[in-house]
Amino acid sequence: MTVATLSDVLNEARKNGYAVPGLVVLGWEDIGAFVAAAEAENAPIILQAGPGCRRHTPLSILGKMFRYHAETANVPVVCHLDHGYEIDEISQAIDAGFSSVMIDGSQKPLRENIAITAKVVEMAHQAGISVEGEIGVVGYQDGTESQGTEPAEAVELVRQTGLDALAISAGNTHLQTKQAARINQPLIKQIASQIECPLVLHGGSGIPHEVRRQLAQDKLVTKFNIGTELRQIFGRSLRQHLAEQTDDFDRLSILSATHEPMMAATRAVIASLR
Repeated sequence: MTVATLSDVLNEARKNGYAVPGLVVLGWEDIGAFVAAAEAENAPIILQAGPGCRRHTPLSILGKMFRYHAETANVPVVCHLDHGYEIDEISQAIDAGFSSVMIDGSQKPLRENIAITAKVVEMAHQAGISVEGEIGVVGYQDGTESQGTEPAEAVELVRQTGLDALAISAGNTHLQTKQAARINQPLIKQIASQIECPLVLHGGSGIPHEVRRQLAQDKLVTKFNIGTELRQIFGRSLRQHLAEQTDDFDRLSILSATHEPMMAATRAVIASLR
């Protein structure tokens, strides 16, 4: 299968009333489980390299890892840079083979967000790559508080930049360990009615499955970022294996124990968006 862009999978998803998961990658084992789940569900996925992943593994290596799996999968796989903050980093991702990038200017004033986002869109589109932007602040559990997206600012950012997808803040929060987010659905409907590109919600792990499914089926949100929900499964399966196999010291054997639980959990994520 050829590597897909964000526009390839999100436009098809919105047309048919489902959403695509942006799956947060931290290592090789994650990618294998995510792609296996996508193939089992016959569904597209987005592999995401966020700031934590990039601190652990260089972009040049991540690009090769992502593309290897995308090029050998039998479903569309997007190779996505999540939360890029600087032009140089975006350029490195493009050179490394990513098929989609996110420029996160949400912490900047609107004018600065528009300026840096427009530069990234121009650069990425010349390379045939999709761009996700962000407006409004999505906070962190026990950290920065969320600040809801202003619809007029969302309209202006998309109008002046030509974004392919827009991440918004509507009650979603990063790193939530329980599905307790209270999503402002009227705000999402208002924004969706005024812009052309698909909408994205980060912090998808904190959003109840039934809410995710409804937002997807109503063609309001077409991409949910999922990280914490799956990292919890990874940690539990790892601890269980080590508790049961106290003499196992082999790294490959230990990490292999996470594959089936991670694959099953990812299949459930995909199903929750349809």
